[in-house]
Amino acid sequence: MAGFDKGPILVTGASGGIGAATVRQLCAAGASVIASGRNTKLLDKLAADTACRTLAFDLTSEESIRDALGGLDLWGVVNCGGFGGEIATPMDTDIAIFDKVISTNARGALLVTKYASRSMIRLGKGGAIVNVSSQAALAALKGHISYGSSKAALDNITRVSALELGKHGIRVNSVNPTVVMTEMSAFYWGRPEIGDPFLAQMPLGRWATEDEIAAPIVFLLGDGASMITGVSLPIDGGFTAC
Repeated sequence: MAGFDKGPILVTGASGGIGAATVRQLCAAGASVIASGRNTKLLDKLAADTACRTLAFDLTSEESIRDALGGLDLWGVVNCGGFGGEIATPMDTDIAIFDKVISTNARGALLVTKYASRSMIRLGKGGAIVNVSSQAALAALKGHISYGSSKAALDNITRVSALELGKHGIRVNSVNPTVVMTEMSAFYWGRPEIGDPFLAQMPLGRWATEDEIAAPIVFLLGDGASMITGVSLPIDGGFTAC
């Protein structure tokens, strides 16, 4: 895919499944990738497999993000780093967990955008940012008060950033995936009483794979999406269309 020779692309959350799949697909497309994430062992393995570079910083710390990105030349960003939090209702949510989810998923992505966009503007080559949101931002899901709220905030960050950065030739979009059945998500979505009714409402009727989320992210970063900005793209098997 054309368009990945303009400069490095930072992928946060690269030690997770969707982030790692995105790094692999970007590297296969010829991009220069900088992978960031919490699990340094998984990042090292990813670097050995793909020749990506790695960069460690704390998504909950503005100082850490500023120090990591302040002098870094970037053309693109994938904000994939996130925290799932808890399964809870508005009536029984732990507000400390709510605060952590918001701090990581929304505030962290905004801070990465803040410092990465300065680099993009300075270089004057335009750029692209893709925020990994969720179907939980587009439809109310039981138990997802914290996670859904953080991703709804991220979608608004996407739209406002697209508005503000467009004059610099920087596009900003989000993808809104359905569930990828990982070990982490299986504890909830793997329960028949939870997962079966959910899949029954989805036209495609199955869980997504990590590569099925990564591919649209790569598309939105590339030249084929050069007139797309401010979009929240559902990758949800049609769930939010029903």
